[in-house]
Order: sequence, then C-alpha cells, then structure tokens
Amino acid sequence: MALGSKKRETRKSLRQSGWITLDGGFAARPCVVEDISSSGAKITVQDNNTLPAKLRLAFSRDARTGRACEVVWREGKTFGVKFVR
Repeated sequence: MALGSKKRETRKSLRQSGWITLDGGFAARPCVVEDISSSGAKITVQDNNTLPAKLRLAFSRDARTGRACEVVWREGKTFGVKFVR
C-alpha cells in the first residue's frame, strides 16, 4: 500500500462571502469561504468570537439553505470545517 494513498479532496478556491448560523438559525454572521471541497471548507470570520463546534454554513442569509458543519481546526480567524449530515 502506497503511503499517502488517502487522496485529499480537490479544493476549489472560492473567496466568496457566506453566512454562519448557529443552532436555532438566529444571528447569521458573515464569513468568507476561502475554499471548498465536497467534504468541507475553509472559512474566515471578521470578528474574534470563537465559533462553536457545530454550525451551519450558507451562501445566503437564509438559514434553511446551508449545510451542517463541524469545526475540525482553527487558526486565528480562519477555521476548517467538515460537512456532516
């Protein structure tokens, strides 16, 4: 078995504005989706507030559109999230 055979998902550079909504769908917060793949995304937030482990990521302010995510890493104002069902 070759090392590194677990290929990373192809990430598409996006730099598109998005919205983070927390449980309950209230208080959508703006973010920038830096890149995205079929399994997750890298997002940057403007404020320094920490994000909860679970959130929704959407491209409109409508919380019903987004996808459920879990934060898998954080580095300053940049977060990596994976999509969950």
